Amino acid sequence: MEINNFKDFNISEEIIRAVNDMGFEEPSSIQSRAIPLVLEGVDMIGQAQTGTGKTAAFGIPILEKINVNDKSVQAMILCPTRELSIQVAEEISRLAKYMRGVKVLPIYGGQPIDRQIRALKQGVQIVVGTPGRVIDHINRRTLKIGNVKIFVLDEADEMFDMGFREDIELVIGHLPEERQMTFFSATMAKDIMNFAKTYQKEPEVIKVVKKELTVPKVDQYYFDLEPHMKTEILTRVLDIYNPNLTIVFCNTKRKVDELTASLQDRGYFAEALHGDLKQSQRDTVMNKFRKLTTDILVATDVAARGIDVDEVDMVINYDLPQDDEYYVHRIGRTARAGREGTAFSFVSGKEFYKLRDIQRYTKTEIVRRQVPTLRDIKATQNEKLLNIITENIDKDEYRKYESVLNVLLEKNYSPIDIAAASIGLYVKEKGIGQHEELDYIDNDKKRAPKDQRQKRGKTRDPKKHTGRIFVSAGKKDGVSERNILGNIIQYSDINKNEVGRIDIYDNFSFVSVKENIAEQVARDINGTRLKGRQITAEIAKTRRKSGKSIRRNKKNK
Repeated sequence: MEINNFKDFNISEEIIRAVNDMGFEEPSSIQSRAIPLVLEGVDMIGQAQTGTGKTAAFGIPILEKINVNDKSVQAMILCPTRELSIQVAEEISRLAKYMRGVKVLPIYGGQPIDRQIRALKQGVQIVVGTPGRVIDHINRRTLKIGNVKIFVLDEADEMFDMGFREDIELVIGHLPEERQMTFFSATMAKDIMNFAKTYQKEPEVIKVVKKELTVPKVDQYYFDLEPHMKTEILTRVLDIYNPNLTIVFCNTKRKVDELTASLQDRGYFAEALHGDLKQSQRDTVMNKFRKLTTDILVATDVAARGIDVDEVDMVINYDLPQDDEYYVHRIGRTARAGREGTAFSFVSGKEFYKLRDIQRYTKTEIVRRQVPTLRDIKATQNEKLLNIITENIDKDEYRKYESVLNVLLEKNYSPIDIAAASIGLYVKEKGIGQHEELDYIDNDKKRAPKDQRQKRGKTRDPKKHTGRIFVSAGKKDGVSERNILGNIIQYSDINKNEVGRIDIYDNFSFVSVKENIAEQVARDINGTRLKGRQITAEIAKTRRKSGKSIRRNKKNK
C-alpha cells in the first residue's frame, strides 16, 4: 500500500516543512514504498531510475536517524560521479533546511582535498562521495566511518559498469558489522543481486519502473535565463503569443501564490490552484478558467490533475518538474481535441542536467529559443495595430471623417503627421498591448517615467454601462486599468465585457458597469486589496451640472 501524504510517514515537522518548500506535495512511488522500509532499519534494494525522487527516498530516513549532537559520520552515500554526489548532497541539505546541527559533505575528485579535510575535521554526519576520493580519505585516516549506521549505494548498476565493484567492497570493509545497507539501481542485473546477497541481510526488494507515456504532439521550447528574470520573461511570452488559456506550473504552493499575486499586480487575469485550497475554492477557480474570465492558471502538479479544458493553448514550466513523468503530464494539458499546443520551459544553471534527462525520457527534442526582448513585444503590438488599421480601412466606414482630414491638410499638416497622431490617439485610448509604457523603448534596462503611465480611460459604449462605481485607489497607489479590471473579474465573477470605462485619478478611480450589476460589483470588491492596500468601493454619487462629482466637491471644501 502506497502512502499519499508525507505526514503519514511519522517524520519530524522540520522535514515536512522542508519537503513543502521543495515542492513535494505527495510522495512519489519510490518514496512511498522505500521510506517506511528504511525508517524501520531493514536492508533494501530499490529499482528506480533517475528522476523518480529516490534521493528523498533515502535522504529523509537518513535525516530522521541522525543524532545531531554526534559530530561523527553516521551515514554514507556512494555515487558514481562527482555531479551526482553534489546533486545528492544539495538535496539532502535542502531536506535538512530546518534541522539545526546537521552537516552534509560531498567529497569527490577534482576538488582540493585540503578543503575536504578541514570540513571533515569540523564534524560531518552525512558524507556523499565517489569511491576513489572516499578511499583516499580512508587511507589518509581523515575519514572515519566506524560509526556509520546506514550505507547507501546509489546508481549501483552504473557503478558496476564503471568498474567500481572492488572499490565499493573496500569501502564496505571499513564499515561496522552492524549497519543498514540500501542499494538503488535502475536495473536488477544478476551481478547486482549476487552482490546484495553477500553484503545485505534478507533485503526487501521494491521495483518502481517508469511508465511508458505517449508524449503529445506539442511544440516544445526552452529559455535559458537567470532565475530572477522568470516573471518578467513569463509576461513577455504571454504578451507576444497572447494565448487563449495558459497553465503555468510551479513546484511549490508558495511559489504558486507568489507568482499569482505578481501576475495580478501586473494586471493579468491569473488564479492559483494548489493543494491548500478547499474544494469549493478549486471549483470556483476552474469555473472561471472554463468560462474564460480567468485566462492564466498557476498550478502545482497535484492540483492540476484532472484538468480537462480543450482551449488551453500554452503550458509554461516556470519550474522544471521534479519527476520526468510530470513533464509529460504537464504538456499534455494542451493540444487537446486535435488542437495545436505550445510548451515553454524556463531553465537555469544546473537545471540543464534535468532538461537533458527529460529529453532522454520523452525521446523528443526541446528546442532552445532566444529570450523575448522588449523589441519583440513592440513588433508584436505594431503587427496587431497594423491588422486593426487595415481591417478598418477595408470596411470603408470612415469616409465621413474626410472633411476633418481636408481641414488638417489645408493647415499644411502632412498626411504622415496626421496619420501618426491619429494612431497615437487610438493606441492611447484603446490601451493596445500590456506593456504600453515599453512600446517605444529599445533597451531592456529602460522604463518609461511613472508619470507617463496609466493615464488613459477605457472607452466603451456609454449606453450599455450606466452604473458608476467609486474605488478608493488611484495613480498614486500605482493602480492601472488592468489591476482594477482584474480585481473585478476575480471577486465578482462577471465577464470583462460587462465592464466599461475606467477613469483613474491621483487618489481614486471610477468604473462604469452595467447598471443592473453595479451595486453587486461594488459590494463584491469593497474591502478587497489592490496593490497591497485595502480599498473602499461604492456606488458613485450623481454628478452636478458643473461636471464635478459631489464626492470630489466635498473633498475640496
